[in-house]
Amino acid sequence: MAVDLLLGLQWGDEGKGKIVDVLTQNYDIIARFQGGPNAGHTLVFDGNKYVLHTIPSGIFHKTALNVVGNGVVIDPVIFKKELENLDQHNIDYAGKLLISRKAHLILPTHRLLDAASETSKGKAKIGSTLKGIGPTYMDKTGRNGMRVGDLELDNWKEKYKALTEKHIKMLNFFDVDIQYDLDELEQEFCDGIEKLKSLQFIDSEAFLNNAMKEGKKILAEGAQGSLLDIDFGTYPFVTSSNTTAAGACTGLGVAPNRIKEVFGIFKAYTTRVGSGPFPTELFDEVGETMGKVGHEFGATTGRPRRCGWLDLVALKYAVEVNGVTQLMMMKGDVLSGFDTLKVCTAYKYKGEEITHLPYNIEPENVTPIYSEFKGWEADLTGMTDEKSMPENLVNYINFIEKETGVPIKIVSVGPDRKQTIVR
Repeated sequence: MAVDLLLGLQWGDEGKGKIVDVLTQNYDIIARFQGGPNAGHTLVFDGNKYVLHTIPSGIFHKTALNVVGNGVVIDPVIFKKELENLDQHNIDYAGKLLISRKAHLILPTHRLLDAASETSKGKAKIGSTLKGIGPTYMDKTGRNGMRVGDLELDNWKEKYKALTEKHIKMLNFFDVDIQYDLDELEQEFCDGIEKLKSLQFIDSEAFLNNAMKEGKKILAEGAQGSLLDIDFGTYPFVTSSNTTAAGACTGLGVAPNRIKEVFGIFKAYTTRVGSGPFPTELFDEVGETMGKVGHEFGATTGRPRRCGWLDLVALKYAVEVNGVTQLMMMKGDVLSGFDTLKVCTAYKYKGEEITHLPYNIEPENVTPIYSEFKGWEADLTGMTDEKSMPENLVNYINFIEKETGVPIKIVSVGPDRKQTIVR
């Protein structure tokens, strides 16, 4: 009677979707617990590339049930497009994609408010994906939101109208010019609602707890990354939900003592999309090469990701906050060809050396302190077992394990599900 949990340990984009897909064969249920279509989980197999935003990454397996939990926010327009993409690839999701009645809905005016808020900030913008995530969570905590379960009520359109009218009044407070055709947006929204209503709505907390009692194996899937957590991330340059392990409890209705394994996903280097501090960011040819070789572009926004060396200070912080029991290192293949690799093991912070993540990691306060490692030339993408890995890669992995105190159980050496080495 336990739930395993998988989440990202950096600023998102760690490769969670691929690992969920790899692990799904071991589970009966995959349950997404927070975030919304601001997530982009990329999966590659059988020569095809798929990008999911809201749907759990276990959907491509025939036997697993996939649950969108109560902590998720759903945009019916984007959700409809996701389903239509699955239809094009003949992916059967009917009957195995279940939606929590307590999940909140993203309205068209939520997206407008997001755009108006971000535009009004000017140079101080936080790098929002402009998907309406923040305003939707604001309505949730403000006790004004619409939930999936409301769609089963006769008066859901009245609730929608009242909330939309409130949002339009709020838009007038922003001193920005946001052009929109509400009738067109609402038609798209209603079409999305009809598609959403073709799926099964469930009381997800009861469903999941009953499944545990029946001995079902459940994997909770997180979105974004730990350093984007609303409480423990690099605030205010964060997302609007709890991306850390605790978010799985509130986002699924699972008790803390039901969490067993915590799988932490991280890249062999570090990336970040959007604004916010990034101590190990590289502005030179090395960072540019990482971006090109790693195809570092946001799966949701298409924005180029900022690249830098692995930050062990931040990684150890995320391991501790989440109680990680197993690590999984992604994109080891991207580092092939560098003569020297660097890992940040401490910060110089206000004149002293520290090894913990402080309140403020803005560049004026933090300078990374690096340890250097010899790189490797070998192409890792065709390797299938640990014995094939170059010695310098093994040394790199061993150092990270020693520093974090957590074993690295999986090393990803390419985007395809087959390019995965289990240690």
